[in-house]
Amino acid sequence: MSTPDFFRSRLDAMIDMRHPLAVLANRMPWTSIEATLTPIFERRAREGRISAEIDLFGTASKLAGAGLSAAGRPRLSIRLMVGLLYLKHAYSESDESVCERWAQDVYFQFFCGEEYFQPRMPCDPTNLVRFRQALGEAGVEELLATTIAAAVQMKAVRPAEFERVIIDTTVQQKAIAYPTDSRLLEIARGKLARLAQRAGLTLKQTYEREGKQLRRRAGGYSHAKQFKRLRRVLKRQRTILGRLLRDIEGKLSNASTEQQASLCIWLERAWRICRQRAKDTHKLYALHAPEVECISKGKARQPYEFGVKVSLAITEKQGLIVGARSFAGNPYDGHTLAGQLEQTTILLQDLPGVSKPRTVLADLGYRGVDADIAPVQLIHRGKRKTLSSTQRRWLKRRQAIEPIIGHVKQDHGMQRCWLKGQTGDALHAVLCAVGYNLRWLLRAIVRLGLGPLLLALAWLRCLPEVWQETLPAPPATA
Repeated sequence: MSTPDFFRSRLDAMIDMRHPLAVLANRMPWTSIEATLTPIFERRAREGRISAEIDLFGTASKLAGAGLSAAGRPRLSIRLMVGLLYLKHAYSESDESVCERWAQDVYFQFFCGEEYFQPRMPCDPTNLVRFRQALGEAGVEELLATTIAAAVQMKAVRPAEFERVIIDTTVQQKAIAYPTDSRLLEIARGKLARLAQRAGLTLKQTYEREGKQLRRRAGGYSHAKQFKRLRRVLKRQRTILGRLLRDIEGKLSNASTEQQASLCIWLERAWRICRQRAKDTHKLYALHAPEVECISKGKARQPYEFGVKVSLAITEKQGLIVGARSFAGNPYDGHTLAGQLEQTTILLQDLPGVSKPRTVLADLGYRGVDADIAPVQLIHRGKRKTLSSTQRRWLKRRQAIEPIIGHVKQDHGMQRCWLKGQTGDALHAVLCAVGYNLRWLLRAIVRLGLGPLLLALAWLRCLPEVWQETLPAPPATA
């Protein structure tokens, strides 16, 4: 193959173009993705500020810093960054590892639009962080819609299959340690003491040595199930934390305005930890992640999970994810159904020949919300006596979403969310679904490619029998 670079070979001459990732790279609508995401990354006009300048004729007002700024290095290509996000969640990589693997894998580079092999990292891993933040929830939903459109374009899924969806919820756990009272109290004490010292506040006492001793004693008493002694230690930890917080509040006026604003946020969280008790609601389970909820899904191996509730929607037959959304506040499963259907409808609205969902298959956790999603029909096991034979057959597919949830959590990173805040929870849930759909497309490419081959092999296997039937019978001998 001809190449304008005499000393380098093109990637399409080095790789097998029948590889599923190479086939998918040619099937993805990259032009549409770039056209949709380009407005997000355009340089925005700045209002500027009016400054007074003195010249020979007196004082004059001048507008400075207005208009488009050409400062800074140009952005990396959208296809490269989107491709890295796709590959990161398809193969459950971290920001660092996906960049390292990209520098070694020619198929990764071809998928991201490179023409020649690049023996270097595509970007700094922190660029992926800023790219995710710039995309926002609407941007990552566009990436999910693109995978659905690619499946329809490749005819891996029929448009009629989108009329029936299966919906269920799971827990996306946050990257926090298991919350215990002793640990939370000690972390709050240490955090506030460091922030106060950084702000230049002179504290009476930080309780550094006593705090560590109490934390160690609490762990020993808890392990030995000496709960009366444990309660005494917790009481002492709350006492010293309260003293420290009151000391900081009394000297808060000595700090600068920015430091006061930062300290007030952490003071409010520390007071919540200091005052909360075992039976309280809306407790704080992590000092750095106040959005974490304690969710019980009835699992014997893990009674409580700490994170956010995530709803997934898949097609009834092929199991393609057509919706993924996080819901803060641990709502009842049925109350998430309308929001999930809204997202699924938006993702499918631009696909040609695809109608919005008309039937939802769910478990008993979605009872009592038929009026909220009308005219969409809700089918669950509680309506079994009133269902037709066809609807009962559909209902047997309800549990098909359970293994998909397991794959999304174990193989695509939903088991643990490392992104910050509620926005990070929302982005991570959708990106994990994007990664699952990408692997689904790779399997579909193999399946569709093997179909004609298997048909040809079956025909060759039957050919001798057909040939014998068409041959004339030999003449009878006397």
